[in-house]
Amino acid sequence: MNLASWLETWGDSNVLAMAGALVGFIFGMAAQRTRFCARAAVIECCEGQTGDRFSVWWLAFGACLVGVQALVLAGWLKPSDARYIAQPGSVSGAVLGGLCFGAGMILTRGCASRLLILSANGNLRALLAGLVFAVTVQASIAGWLAPARQTMASWWPMDGGPARDLLHVSGLGPVGGLVLALLALLTGFYFFFKTHQRRWGLALGALTTGLTIALGWGLTQAIAAHSFEAVQIQSLSFSSASAEMLMRALSSATAPRWGFDAGLLPATFLGSLLGALVGGEFKFEGFKEENKLGHYLIGAVLMGFGAVLAGGCTVGAGMTGGAVFSLTAWLTLIAIWLGAGLAWRINRSMGWPI
Repeated sequence: MNLASWLETWGDSNVLAMAGALVGFIFGMAAQRTRFCARAAVIECCEGQTGDRFSVWWLAFGACLVGVQALVLAGWLKPSDARYIAQPGSVSGAVLGGLCFGAGMILTRGCASRLLILSANGNLRALLAGLVFAVTVQASIAGWLAPARQTMASWWPMDGGPARDLLHVSGLGPVGGLVLALLALLTGFYFFFKTHQRRWGLALGALTTGLTIALGWGLTQAIAAHSFEAVQIQSLSFSSASAEMLMRALSSATAPRWGFDAGLLPATFLGSLLGALVGGEFKFEGFKEENKLGHYLIGAVLMGFGAVLAGGCTVGAGMTGGAVFSLTAWLTLIAIWLGAGLAWRINRSMGWPI
């Protein structure tokens, strides 16, 4: 059965949800087994080393860039249709939102995707922070935090289209994008094998983690090409998916129609859970004396507000948007790292646990 038959039999929404579930399950298992974590990568850099966690993150990021840019060069993905480029954006939102998100992930001990991975491993601290994150995302989209978010985004707006496309602005084009992606992947291999020697299994896991983002883009683009309805091409992003899952849990009548995000979040959870069970790492963990509840709650609020203001999280904007070379996505990724580094220094100076 080909894709057109699937769409005719099951409908666009259900096929998109299945695509999200496939991508999410692979990402969840790969990210769990490799301990993929942007927060840990930032901390290693702040401590003046490129160790285990940084090398895994950078190798996954390089694989993500190569996979997506290969799709673009082959004509299987049109980044100009992606919301990171086609829709209006905000430079002020990307920078300020990224700074908020970066600071928040230091306090919560993980970004949005990492909190989901840890929740599936039995970490109740991450589960609580993830719930607060989802509530804050929804409040920032259409609730009492929305006016503040709209005001900050209006300080430096940006039109959608070529102005948000780094490859167009720089004149590099698709070939230049693939060259830059290959350079990122090669440096990723350099840092990885400098740290991990011959751990090919871990390298495969990091590559798989990054390539799931290319898989998401490719699947949604293929569905959009075969569908008679308007389908938004997308890939992994855990902020909007978290808010959508919260709405489904509270009231199915007001929840959005089924789509990619509907399958993404639960499948990521299941993939991580299976990875934890296979590795014997599932263990219930609550708050300990050194884990400050206030830090988790404040961090979750900062991440939720920052993710909506910036247009995504470390995976959603930083990797998914960065892989199509969206200008605001790259600004968000840089701001997340800067915000996390600043928060790390403040935590260290205050003597708080990191």
